[in-house]
Amino acid sequence: MPTSDHELPLEMVRNRPQLVPELLRSVFGLDVPGDVQATLTSETYADTHPAELRCDATVLLNDPDTPSLGVVVESQLRAREEKTFSWPAYLALLRLRRRCPVTLLVFCPDQATARSCAAPIDMGHPDWVLKPLTVYPEILPPITDPATACRLPELAVLSAPAHADGPHARAVVSSLSAALDALTGDTGALYHDYVMSRFSDTARKLLEETVKLDNYEWKSEFAITHRAEGRAEGEARSVLLVLEARGIAVPDHIRDRVTNCNDLDQLERWVQRAATIDTAEELLA
Repeated sequence: MPTSDHELPLEMVRNRPQLVPELLRSVFGLDVPGDVQATLTSETYADTHPAELRCDATVLLNDPDTPSLGVVVESQLRAREEKTFSWPAYLALLRLRRRCPVTLLVFCPDQATARSCAAPIDMGHPDWVLKPLTVYPEILPPITDPATACRLPELAVLSAPAHADGPHARAVVSSLSAALDALTGDTGALYHDYVMSRFSDTARKLLEETVKLDNYEWKSEFAITHRAEGRAEGEARSVLLVLEARGIAVPDHIRDRVTNCNDLDQLERWVQRAATIDTAEELLA
């Protein structure tokens, strides 16, 4: 399962190519219809120069045999001079192969990187200048509608860290919860880890509070498992806090046994027992 900052945006595009036209339309104002077909295609140009000409992903809009637009998708954690030479080549080769207009979309982790990657590339020929389109979380609109978030969960995930502490925080987090719950398999876990690694402490707490206040009913296997794990962590913390408050020392092997337990019934029994026992060893008796 890809986890790096470089790979995650590309995994999102591979999971849902429709993310690309949505970004071109909503962020850059390109004339791309909302119901356009998006197809992930070959990501390499091995027939030309396999060692150097290999883009991260390619998406074709409308009929893949006669596309209306070809999009080269790149992920950059920092600006690199060599890309000012390879990016124009990607576009020229895609245009040659598919006989259609082409554009370049670059995912960046922050505004500074996006600004550097967006620097115009002067090709030398009069009026031939490539201006990369760069995307970073803060430039994305807040996703406050659960239906939109479920339709494009990748957009909700990319956008949420930039807006989870802003004026639309609760609506953003509620929509994100719905989007994560709509996912299946490892995808939900991957996206959840990405978001949580970028959320502030306040945003993490808001996510937990929003789920409780909205009485949201998790449906996916991932969401149910994650919620159960969260409850188990809370119960384990309660056991240790009760023992600490009563001045009972807890050896490391017992602490590890409690914190690694996911059995909610067992943890509840331990909470009750912690209020009456005299030594930590009696907890496991």
